[in-house]
Amino acid sequence: MNLRQLRYVVATADHGTMTSAAQALYVAQPALSRAVRELERELGVELFARSGRGVVLTPVGEQVVRQARIALEAVEAIEGLTVARSDGRGPDLRVATTLALEAELTGWLIPRFARDQPAARIRVVRCGGRDAITAALRDGRADLAIADLPVPADLAAHPVEQREVVLVSPPGLRVREPLTPSALDGMRLVMPARGGARRAELDTLLNRVGASPVPAVESDDRDSWLGWVRAGTGSLLWYRGRLDDTGGLVVRSFSPPISRMIGLVHAYRRLPPVARDFLAFTKEAARDRRVREHL
Repeated sequence: MNLRQLRYVVATADHGTMTSAAQALYVAQPALSRAVRELERELGVELFARSGRGVVLTPVGEQVVRQARIALEAVEAIEGLTVARSDGRGPDLRVATTLALEAELTGWLIPRFARDQPAARIRVVRCGGRDAITAALRDGRADLAIADLPVPADLAAHPVEQREVVLVSPPGLRVREPLTPSALDGMRLVMPARGGARRAELDTLLNRVGASPVPAVESDDRDSWLGWVRAGTGSLLWYRGRLDDTGGLVVRSFSPPISRMIGLVHAYRRLPPVARDFLAFTKEAARDRRVREHL
């Protein structure tokens, strides 16, 4: 028996289906189901019974969930004993991220959060990739991380923003419909300069979909990207809503859609108050930005 299993059982009881519980925890549904079954085998009891499309607790399951809540609250209380500081300094917050996502922190999240909590001291823990982020959270070198989702099942994830990747092209460009990622092979693209965070982000995306375009322009002058597209130099692969004025150009979605989910991630332990505040702040800031983009 472990804390992860207890958290999964409690979430399933709260949400009524394993699918909804997995979505709330942002873990794979098969992983959650497997953990619950393993706990049932270990205890030798059935915790859930099917009811329509969902599940309900069995009588013994109700008892287990009641005790699981007590155990999880006790663990949080014990971990909370290490949070208090007595040296008079402001609270420390360590946030891990990759080079590609660091701009999300330094560009808008940290400055806005610092205005709300000027005493908080935020340190960015730079990591070389997802595995390094996972290690930093597991061994306590970071309180939170901003990362691409999904993440391993032993980490808690809070989706913040889903970004759709679109192709912005001159009106005369002919492409196969529906537009698939394979259409990018050999296509001339306006791309960020090599070695920068934006280029690393785009290269990661292209590797994920297995596409090999041809760089027509490589520049970090983002204000000029759409100008090069209008001039017919190449097309642009970027996020819907992250471009200022695409008037006169053709914006196409991919089929199946290409998207990127970004979220805040932490280990299953009680977060320091400043980390909980940052998590709540980030969710609210992301909601506000989505509202502004749709106005």
